[in-house]
Amino acid sequence: MKKQQVNKHRAPVYEMMLEMKDKAYTSFHVPGHKKGQAYTESGGAGFLQDVLQADLTEITGTDDLHHPEGVIREAQVLAADCFGAEESFFLVGGSTAGNVALILTVCSKPGDVLIVQRNVHKSVIHGLMMAGAKAIFIQPELDLVSGLAVAPSAETVTAALAAYPQAKGVLVTMPNYYGMGSDLAPLAEACHQHGVPLLVDEAHGAHYGQHPRLPGNALASGADGVVQSTHKMLAALTMGAMLHVQGPRINRGLLRQRLAMVQSSSPSYPIMGSLDLARRLLHVQGAGAFAAGLAAVDALARGLAELPRFKLLHPQGQQPQESAGAASADGPSQAALRRPAAAYTMQDPFKVVIYDDTGVLSGYELQERLEAYGCVPEMSDDRYVVLVYSLGSTEEDTRHLLDALRHITVEKADAQKSDEAPAAAESRHSVQAGAGEASHLTGASSLSNMQGSPAEFSTWNILAQAVISDPILFGLQPISPEDTETVPLQECADRIAAEMIIPYPPGIPLLYPGERITEDTAARLRVLSDAGAKCQGAADPTLRTIIVYMNNRKQGSHL
Repeated sequence: MKKQQVNKHRAPVYEMMLEMKDKAYTSFHVPGHKKGQAYTESGGAGFLQDVLQADLTEITGTDDLHHPEGVIREAQVLAADCFGAEESFFLVGGSTAGNVALILTVCSKPGDVLIVQRNVHKSVIHGLMMAGAKAIFIQPELDLVSGLAVAPSAETVTAALAAYPQAKGVLVTMPNYYGMGSDLAPLAEACHQHGVPLLVDEAHGAHYGQHPRLPGNALASGADGVVQSTHKMLAALTMGAMLHVQGPRINRGLLRQRLAMVQSSSPSYPIMGSLDLARRLLHVQGAGAFAAGLAAVDALARGLAELPRFKLLHPQGQQPQESAGAASADGPSQAALRRPAAAYTMQDPFKVVIYDDTGVLSGYELQERLEAYGCVPEMSDDRYVVLVYSLGSTEEDTRHLLDALRHITVEKADAQKSDEAPAAAESRHSVQAGAGEASHLTGASSLSNMQGSPAEFSTWNILAQAVISDPILFGLQPISPEDTETVPLQECADRIAAEMIIPYPPGIPLLYPGERITEDTAARLRVLSDAGAKCQGAADPTLRTIIVYMNNRKQGSHL
């Protein structure tokens, strides 16, 4: 496709909104707040007043997201140029809308097969349901040092495509919630050798490829369809995301139709304007946009060197500053396809993952202590705390964080748990000790070598029950209450789930309806229940019980 000449200094949607905001005209169109006038008699809309004045709809001059011919079309062309796509689409429903639209496009007929990484976001499961698709779940690789799942290997993808040649594509997540990743190019090559697209949920990697210290993005690795949450790691408003496509393997016309189906017919102009501004900021400043944020990250690394109790997660054999972009995005090597690659070769420097190396504080406890000092992390698990930096972070943020960690280091409360520390620390270091000799193993083999425990501490580690599953049919047919019963968690092992259980964050379904509940999964459910974890989809908010199919009825072959 011929590349269009663009003016990266333009922000067409934002500029139009600014013009409309200042334009003197009387509104005889929606929205009903009439540029905020509805709140005049009650004292105004406060800090939302400026937003309301820019809250537009599809009228003359504002264009139409679902049939863009003017400023929205120009803005999307600029986005494609900035992010290296052939075509880009604004998403006002987050990456969720992009994932669902991609699945509905690739799996265009009920019963179509899609090969899917098991620990995907719930939006992918919902897309499978809407498409009436059959999923072949594949196991992600485990990094044995951290105990965290990353992405499937090229060998697993190749084997799945060989076993299911009718598959319409492969969908993986990269990076994971912890900012961990590996080279996607071998996966793209494996897909293209079989004539199918590689779809990537790159929600946490919208900034990738924009600075030498950042990993390359999925498009540069050959992915065909890529979804990015511009609001997560760049500077758009929440729910602002983009879908990027390239190559001939995705039906663009059908994709536009699917996007119109899953996105509002009244899209938010403030969100679209923020997408335009976020792109312009990056497009104009380039790598310089990340200078302040990276300086803040580097200051943290220096500060942590003086606080040996707290360690940073990074690929084995690399220092934190070296880990980003460690795997080449120039294209897959044949050697990489001949031998298993390391599961974890690159780390997003803006996803700072710390842990208490003494084993005194769990990740949950460390998050609580940090929040007590006014530092609010993104998430935590039993071992790690995820701290999100970005192009908007400052060294002052880091000083605040280091001050909090210094206080936590000397808290007397830590001493009360000192008897627990040796066992916890020994457990962690025993995992690390065996990592070098076991790093070549597949996810399933790695899991058995680790005796299951490292996979259980994180709700990101939702693994398939086999390296390559049998086909699983998803659909929208509701489950009849007559076919189900509610049982205590202690009795749910070896039953068939009749509801979706989604620990949040990160929003990865631990169970979907129709999935057999293994002993390990039942144990994890009890741990989550005891910890008071927030789980979406569960009928019982306390997670003391779970809905399962009755043993004397046909048990959920599909959703």
